[in-house]
Amino acid sequence: MELELRYFAMIREAVGERTTTREFDSGTTVRDVLATLEDDHPDLEGTLLANDGAVARSITVLRNGTNVTHFEGGATELADGDTLSITPPVTGG
Repeated sequence: MELELRYFAMIREAVGERTTTREFDSGTTVRDVLATLEDDHPDLEGTLLANDGAVARSITVLRNGTNVTHFEGGATELADGDTLSITPPVTGG
């Protein structure tokens, strides 16, 4: 299945692109995608996933515009054509 991945801030800097389209196996989860990104980009290691395999608290992951915490977090299964946006949380005042 094909997924569009969108990167922001320091994650975009580590990947070197704003958006990529990648092929994944059917049944792939958010956790699988994040683990693949950490494997492919050593600068991201330990940034996207917590030690227990959950989505790291330091990032926000949106599936088709909705935070994956509203689904099943890292266990959220993805479908062909989904878009994942991966960003550090925005802070400021």
